[in-house]
Amino acid sequence: YTILSKVHSDRNVYPSAGVLFVHVLEREYFKGEFPPYPKPGEISNDPITFNTNLMGYPDRPGWLRYIQRTPYSDGVLYGSPTVENVGKPTIIEITAYNRRTFETARHNLIINIMSAEDFPLPYQAEFFIRNMNVEEMLASEVLGDFLGAVKNVWQPERLNAINITSALDRGGRVPLPINDMKEGVYVMVGADVPFSSCLREVENPQNQLRCSQEMEPVITCDKKFRTQFHIDWCKISLVDNTKQVSTFQEVIRGEGILPDGGEYKPPSDTLKSRDYYSDFLITLAVPSAIALVLFLILAYIMCCRREGVEKRNMQTPDIQLVHHSAIQKSTKELRDMSKNREMAWPLSTLPVFHPVTGEVVPALHADSYDHTSMPLMQTQQ
Repeated sequence: YTILSKVHSDRNVYPSAGVLFVHVLEREYFKGEFPPYPKPGEISNDPITFNTNLMGYPDRPGWLRYIQRTPYSDGVLYGSPTVENVGKPTIIEITAYNRRTFETARHNLIINIMSAEDFPLPYQAEFFIRNMNVEEMLASEVLGDFLGAVKNVWQPERLNAINITSALDRGGRVPLPINDMKEGVYVMVGADVPFSSCLREVENPQNQLRCSQEMEPVITCDKKFRTQFHIDWCKISLVDNTKQVSTFQEVIRGEGILPDGGEYKPPSDTLKSRDYYSDFLITLAVPSAIALVLFLILAYIMCCRREGVEKRNMQTPDIQLVHHSAIQKSTKELRDMSKNREMAWPLSTLPVFHPVTGEVVPALHADSYDHTSMPLMQTQQ
């Protein structure tokens, strides 16, 4: 049901179309490609990362995915080959980077996709496992245990693992780093017999109601998975290809795949010159003319439509004009008096004679005095 191989230089592998393909890139193999550790006797544990791409292209084919959790773990190529690539060798360039010495090692992986006689299997079921990451599920022993549990529940003659997809590739969120939470993984399997009654229990109205209320559905065969795999039965998908009568099938393109637009056709060299005079009038002349008209209207209103003081006085009551005029006159007199305050001094500040001795007493308007606080009458001794 799966092809599991280790990396070698220019290795040929022969996966089947529609069957899960897994290829492990082991760090231990690439350690021999790099110089030994600087200190003799110490075990080399250099961080190594991998870059995989289709020969002559910057990325991998659409059906092939790659994952490496940390530079100290192995890399894994996995995916489900398509029927369109049957008989066409696919050369994958594998470049290993040593993050300690910054050296590289390159190998080629030649994938020869073969056609499967029993493909496609008519009955396909996709399970969502919540307590697994994709690299954990790709391990041969874990995937074998899961297929064994499905076989006990389904009882098919032929059972194949078709594809494995991480929940993050389906729009899922990265889990919080608490309680050892996993991101989840979707596993699609195919069989040659109809679905068992246990799998059909998900379609019951009671279980559908419980799923709509975000409750666990009641599945009799869940205990056969619960010991190792926590399956979300509300997200299980059952597809029966035998009931699909229509031969037309809409092509659903995956993320990152652009539609085929045909051969690129550059514009002709003999292009006619374009007249931009009309564009100039529309973008500059018309807005300028509108702004000028608005400016003239505003100037006419502000300068030529002023009512003036005479019209204001005619519309104002006489008593209000008299009060206003009286206030203006009083204000003007006060201002004139404040201006002439220091010009004429009171008689009390002029030189006087002492009543006893007859001597002349000096005036009190010396320059050093503050005129604003000077008393009008001199205090008699």
